[in-house]
Amino acid sequence: MISVAARDDSTRGPALGYADPLGEPFLRTRFAVPARPATFVRRPRLTAHLDQALETPLTMVNGSAGAGKTLLVADWAARLGQPVAWLTNEAGDQGPGVFWAHVLHALHTAGTPLPAGIGGSPGDLRMVDHRLLARLADELNGRDRPAILVLDEFDRLAAPETAEQLEFVLHHAGRGLRLILVTRTEPLLPLHRYRAAAAMTEIRNQELAFTPEEAADLLARHGLRLPADAARALVERTRGWAAGLRLSALAAQQSADPETYLKDFEAGHSTIADFLLAEVVGRQPPETQDLLLRVSVLDRFGPELAEALTGRPDAGPLLAGLCRQNAFVEDLGHSWYRLHPLFGEILRVHLRARSPGLEPELHRRAAWWLRAHGAVPEALAHGAAAADWECTAGALVDDLAIGRLLTGLRADDLTELFSAMGPEATGAAVDLVRAARELAEQDLDHGLAHLGRAEESPVTGASAATARLSCVLLESLAARLTGSPGRAEQAMAAAVRLRREVPAPLLARHPELTALLLTHLGSARVWAGHFDEARAALTEVAELPGAALTELPREDCLGHLALIDFFDGRLDRAERQALAATDATRHCGGRPFPGAGLGQLVLAAVAVDRDELERARALLDEAAESGPGPGAPDPVTEACRALATGRLRLALGDPAAAAHAADPALRTQVTSPWARANAALAAAAALLAEGRTGTAAKVLDGIDGPHGPVCAAEVAWARLAAGHREEAVETADRLCADGRAGPGVTVRATLVRARAAAEAGDIGTARKLLARALLEARRDRLRRPFLDAGPGIRRLLDTPPLHGLAAGWLYGDGPGADPPPLLVEELSGREREVLGRLAQMMSTQEIAADLYVSVNTVKTHLKSIYRKLGVGRRGDAVRRARERGLL
Repeated sequence: MISVAARDDSTRGPALGYADPLGEPFLRTRFAVPARPATFVRRPRLTAHLDQALETPLTMVNGSAGAGKTLLVADWAARLGQPVAWLTNEAGDQGPGVFWAHVLHALHTAGTPLPAGIGGSPGDLRMVDHRLLARLADELNGRDRPAILVLDEFDRLAAPETAEQLEFVLHHAGRGLRLILVTRTEPLLPLHRYRAAAAMTEIRNQELAFTPEEAADLLARHGLRLPADAARALVERTRGWAAGLRLSALAAQQSADPETYLKDFEAGHSTIADFLLAEVVGRQPPETQDLLLRVSVLDRFGPELAEALTGRPDAGPLLAGLCRQNAFVEDLGHSWYRLHPLFGEILRVHLRARSPGLEPELHRRAAWWLRAHGAVPEALAHGAAAADWECTAGALVDDLAIGRLLTGLRADDLTELFSAMGPEATGAAVDLVRAARELAEQDLDHGLAHLGRAEESPVTGASAATARLSCVLLESLAARLTGSPGRAEQAMAAAVRLRREVPAPLLARHPELTALLLTHLGSARVWAGHFDEARAALTEVAELPGAALTELPREDCLGHLALIDFFDGRLDRAERQALAATDATRHCGGRPFPGAGLGQLVLAAVAVDRDELERARALLDEAAESGPGPGAPDPVTEACRALATGRLRLALGDPAAAAHAADPALRTQVTSPWARANAALAAAAALLAEGRTGTAAKVLDGIDGPHGPVCAAEVAWARLAAGHREEAVETADRLCADGRAGPGVTVRATLVRARAAAEAGDIGTARKLLARALLEARRDRLRRPFLDAGPGIRRLLDTPPLHGLAAGWLYGDGPGADPPPLLVEELSGREREVLGRLAQMMSTQEIAADLYVSVNTVKTHLKSIYRKLGVGRRGDAVRRARERGLL
């Protein structure tokens, strides 16, 4: 019953009674603006927005439980400077009659005049006399100053006719009423009309979320002053949820290390869990609670996926309802949802306690549903969580994503995901995944065994083509690692055929497949010495636009192309390609590739040719650190490492060590002709140093096959040193006539011809050839061939006009530098010993220990050596000594 008591004769109209239609007293707490706690944080951005409520008939503050809605509006109302009618609704209110009795009492309490005689006895509490609503709306419409009515917890009102009546009063009250609804759900009012007319102010959940700065203020009010990054991390985890932040702060106050607590606290065992389980989960019916618990294992979910986990055909409406209620179910659009992260954590803990053993089964159902619907990353995660490796490996193979275990930023994540796969898991897809993991680690024995089993397992249906193409990809990697060019060519031919059986959109999603196939094929062709064919395959990958999935293969191809350029004698281009390869390595991340470090190795070989020996050694060390680790080494990379190391040892004057370094033990099906030639050249150099020219010549006679122009030029030089002048000159003439060769080839070949002419007594021709070699070598700073040319050539270089061509780059550091002067005096025997160890890049302490002398004695010898050679630094002393034939 709504009654008006004639106890107040003021002009503001009669006072209302002290009891509602049920006869229960009006509780003052329901009509009082709530007090704010001492830790309350005033947020100007929100109060400024709320000020717009004075200009629009309807305002809705809509957010989840604990979002700070009520305190925000209460703070605004308390600071407004004019009366505000406040009503906190309760679930126990029955029908419109009780509601309107409370509304009238709230307006009266705030000093809003009510018409005389308003009220009466409606009889049925569910009904309200229409005349009462009309008189109330008319009274409000006549006011000069609008009444402000706040209805807190409006979502507790279930009767739809109440919303209709409220809309009637709001519409007809005109400018006389400003209605503010504080709610968890959207009210059953025609909100679209108010939005279209710009007659509505809205503050929603996302705007209510605390910013990192506001969170830091809140924490500070709880005595917690944390670094900005710690506050940001807490906001990210709680999504700025006010209650979550406050409850976390209260708990952190009791911790000895608040910062660590806020970073690592277990949401499922906290006061936050108590709040959400009571305020959100506890309000839901049993079927909705079960739905929430089951979908808690998912990062995102739609109605069909939720149905697969619950078996409920009404999962869609339930989810939509939870989202409308702001029940910590967030709408992602297109009928997809996700749980608030803290809510999800709490629900998972509750699920394990309430239904032990159910979680793996939910993951399994999710994995198979997601796999069937093409959501591969999520299917992989849920399959692994369920330990269902048949589904997990099958999803990867079905999606043609086996190459992502080999390259890309997620390669390490995928490897970690499958690390829990035990020996009990079986099947073709499982064997393929095992083979990919093992070959990626260059574990050839196990990788080839699992690849063989996968190839023997029959695969039928839609997955057959992707499974066979995945096998072919791993075959190409195995061919590369085993040095089997023919096997790589067969794998590529099979891939071309199989690609026709795979849907084009699937191939387009996996550019890494083609990139990996071409990279491994190109590497195998380089190993075989088929440089032109290799360049064609490698260039196709190197020219791909930068992308995470293809960046590692692209870097690998750039390193191989740099090696081919080096073999062609094009040092400048080799350096550019190698630098591009190493730059790609620094930026792309992910797991090390088989050819990791190849770019640094080519740069080291270039540095030796330029007589930059300290840089060469540093690059060799860098390449060793960037390599893929233990396991069968990549043949091309290891052969290049042997080439660069052997050349460095030769430059340091240790031919025996060079011969040993240039001949690595590699387990390959086919011997690389250029790797064999490099080992033979190093062995011949060691024999020539011992004066065994006949044996050296026999070693050189065994060199055959496609080994590159640089190797050919070096063979010609070695043959000349072994006394086979005619053969050497013939080879050198042929190389100089080849217009494709770069300075690394033509300079060496020209020096062969110059030395041969000098030995034949034709000094004029020798000088002309030397001048040509100097001009060609100057641009690429190619010093090493001149330093290794022997004393006869070096004496010619010291005479005008040749020393002018050499000045500034071959001998000195700056332009216009003079050729090195003759020795002021001969070095002593001990000084030669110190100099030899200096050339081996030993430190002063190491030299002292090796010669059993003091460090000061070594320093004295070094000063004397510098003075006699006319230099001031260690590196210059070694270079000058080589120029003079002292090393």
